[in-house]
Amino acid sequence: MAPMITHRPVFAPDARFFAITGIVMALINVGAFSFFAAMGISSFRATIAVHVHAILFMGWVLLFVCQVSLGAAGSLALHRKLGWLAVGWALAMVIVGTLSTIWSAQKASVPFFFLPAQFVLMNPLSVVLFAALLSGAVAKRRDRAWHPRLIICGMAAIMGPSLGRLLPAPLLMYSMLTAVFIGMVAFPIAGMIRDKLRYGHVHPAWWLGLVSLLLLQLATETLGRSAVAGAIYSSVVAGTPGERVPGLIYQPPPFPKAS
Repeated sequence: MAPMITHRPVFAPDARFFAITGIVMALINVGAFSFFAAMGISSFRATIAVHVHAILFMGWVLLFVCQVSLGAAGSLALHRKLGWLAVGWALAMVIVGTLSTIWSAQKASVPFFFLPAQFVLMNPLSVVLFAALLSGAVAKRRDRAWHPRLIICGMAAIMGPSLGRLLPAPLLMYSMLTAVFIGMVAFPIAGMIRDKLRYGHVHPAWWLGLVSLLLLQLATETLGRSAVAGAIYSSVVAGTPGERVPGLIYQPPPFPKAS
């Protein structure tokens, strides 16, 4: 009698959801920025600062996929070692992401569908929330329920730039902020639905992540439209081309006008 061959799954059943979700998030990021490159909107002729930002954030995507895959496959020793690299990487992302936002505002290159003052506030808050949720995940690194859920929520906090590149700006126009937010919260909501179906209840980590993203959106929609945000924007762009762009007024879309 031939011996029975058993096939061991690549990912542990309970961790498969986190691995698949992480890979989907990574594919969205790679697809979005590759699309812009193919359209000629992004270019390798960009400044060194842009390249540093791209290498750092796309490097994080690679590290993120590696980590969720290692965790789901049960390779926890290497996963934990790389986790400390991820912490330092996240800190660098907060610094470089904030500086990149400032430089974009100073060059008057804020996407038209955001208020410039709103943009200057939103991006730094997003990377800070990402780092905070990632830090929480590290603190809960031995808790296999909290840890992966916080990681997914943290990644969702920085999905805005990729989602913004894939969503149809000409159709959504100044509703893009809301559309991007819906895309971001889709990930923790998917986790909540999965928990409810599989376990009969929703783990509190999803609630923490969802509420954090809701607060981020609330701050962007309210504080980002306030005189405070306008004053911050004015101080950031003083003496630069961005100074000619009003912080609390939407810029006209760069679409060809009918003759």
